[in-house]
Amino acid sequence: MALPFARSWRLCPWAAKRWGVAAGESRRGISFKLEEKTAHSSLALFRGDTGVKYGLVGLEPTKLALNVERFREWAVVLADTAVTSGRHYWEVTVKRSQQFRIGVADVDMSRDSCIGVDDRSWVFSCAQRKWHTMLANEKAPVEGIGQPEKVGLLLEYEAQKLSLVDVSQVSVVYTLQTDFRGPVVPAFALWDGELLTHSGLEVPEGL
Repeated sequence: MALPFARSWRLCPWAAKRWGVAAGESRRGISFKLEEKTAHSSLALFRGDTGVKYGLVGLEPTKLALNVERFREWAVVLADTAVTSGRHYWEVTVKRSQQFRIGVADVDMSRDSCIGVDDRSWVFSCAQRKWHTMLANEKAPVEGIGQPEKVGLLLEYEAQKLSLVDVSQVSVVYTLQTDFRGPVVPAFALWDGELLTHSGLEVPEGL
């Protein structure tokens, strides 16, 4: 279920109006689409706003509606539903991209920054067939993931954890300790190919 943000939360005005918030009481996790208003001009959404493609040229920025939600410097897009509690699980088909970042970010992170660069986003990065965690532009290697077609993300809000999941083994590969202070949203960045998201999934048994 998604509800409007409460006015009392300290969010920038556009976030308070736009994003829904996912309930965290059932095993079924967050259900979301990608929010076109946040997508950098080099990105295009497809398959009912559940997938994102990178284009070297992209859309002409002057043809896009001006808004403060759009990322201006980096090829980033956010989901349209935020999380404030509970355990949530979603998957991302990554086989058609060789350079991307997936994770979560504060809903009001700077639109001039990139996920993984600041300290208000927590991501797993893949580049040159190597995986890393990223926080505040600091990297740590992630081993044992290989070159999967699809990966899972498990968000545990109260436990302050974000985990990368091997979907073929249904096992956690790496867990990031986070520092959530308010609503966070699934976040994506890519510099080639495409990513496809799969949300509204139950948290797998054993995770």
